[in-house]
Amino acid sequence: MDWAAWIERWGEANVLAVGGLVLGLAFGFFAQRSKFCLRAAVIEFWHRRFGDKLAVWLLAFATAVVAVQGLILAGALEVSTARQLSARGSLSGALVGGLLFGLGMVMTRGCASRLLVLSANGNLRALLSGLIFAVTAQASLGGILAPWREAISAWWVVEGGPSRDLLALLGVGHGMGLAFGLVWMAAALHFAVRSGWGFWKWAGGAATGLTVALAWWFSYQVMAHSFEPVQIQGLTFSGPSAEWLMRVLAEPGKPWSFGLGLMPGVFLGSLAGALLGREWKLEGFGGAYTMPRYIVGAVLMGFGSMLAGGCAVGAGVTGGAIFALTAWVTLVGMWVGGGLADWLVDRPRAAPSAGTLAASASSHAP
Repeated sequence: MDWAAWIERWGEANVLAVGGLVLGLAFGFFAQRSKFCLRAAVIEFWHRRFGDKLAVWLLAFATAVVAVQGLILAGALEVSTARQLSARGSLSGALVGGLLFGLGMVMTRGCASRLLVLSANGNLRALLSGLIFAVTAQASLGGILAPWREAISAWWVVEGGPSRDLLALLGVGHGMGLAFGLVWMAAALHFAVRSGWGFWKWAGGAATGLTVALAWWFSYQVMAHSFEPVQIQGLTFSGPSAEWLMRVLAEPGKPWSFGLGLMPGVFLGSLAGALLGREWKLEGFGGAYTMPRYIVGAVLMGFGSMLAGGCAVGAGVTGGAIFALTAWVTLVGMWVGGGLADWLVDRPRAAPSAGTLAASASSHAP
């Protein structure tokens, strides 16, 4: 493929946007078909039910790690200039942001990418939560919440370079990173076989992770063949959500970017997946899922994602695949925060419901 010719003809911004659109279509379709969701995986983990939801997330994560590390070892990818490794970062922001994001994703029943996928499936709860997430992310980036984000981030700062590279800190190379990904893939396959997966779980989980690696590879190729400086980047949803919000509200003339192409791609891909599986239907608020819960959760996720420097996909999988230290701290925070939210919010609600059902059954017993 003649990258230079494409870039010269269409420009870096348009090439990145088209690439984001294509990769978004693939991510949205396969994430929808496989039911890829960090929240669901976290719930299964803390409930000690190591089933298909945990296996899907592990397979996607492991595929991303293996593919990214394999591309690096093959000389087809260089990630040292990625923001997650080269720029100054914040460990305090990663930890606090990850905890808040984890709390929020359980309250909204989905992380940022999952909300976008569910919105395309007709879920109005997810649509509202996604809009509030985008508003909060923008407010945290350059609005009223920005001073709080900056203050928390300043508690514990880490310089860019080897200090943010987990492999460098451990004194190991990318071969060990590849081996680590293979170990996690073996664990995912174990849980998958035990759960009795169908085709879409296998194909969707692996393909979702592969899109993360392809995003790194694609943006690296554009950077390597561009005439102007281009930042290498991967899949993420917090920044692009805020970017789309501002484009709709105030900046219609802003140049296209990878993230601006990614968001509609994921929406359309998920819509195609829902139509193929005959799963599209309108859903609103009802039962235990009250609107205040979703609003609070979306705010926590929006602020947490900007504080941590990424969402469950952007920091957790995209940053985790290149072994960025702050991404791994964020990922741990998300798992802990999700477990806390489930313990504090959902389990107390489930216990009275179970008691009520038991009492009802007893009262109707002969």
